[in-house]
Amino acid sequence: MIHAFFTAVQDAAAVGTPGLGLLGGGLAIGLTVIGAGMGIGRIGGAAAEGIARQPEAAGNIQTAAIILAALIEGAALFGLGLTFLKF
Repeated sequence: MIHAFFTAVQDAAAVGTPGLGLLGGGLAIGLTVIGAGMGIGRIGGAAAEGIARQPEAAGNIQTAAIILAALIEGAALFGLGLTFLKF
């Protein structure tokens, strides 16, 4: 559903309505950042809960959480890059 909306906005921008294209770009950037923030928040919460339950495994949990957060940030930057290339 959201993809169809973005496609319609991009088509309208191609026809000659530049404001709609910028609106679509802003929505794409916003959703990308919100999704990344939610993912990193879930990782942080799960890591804190895991460390609270098993303090002796804190090093391993922290390492895994940092790697996962970096992967999510990479995906978010990829999405932002595609959005900037489109607009």
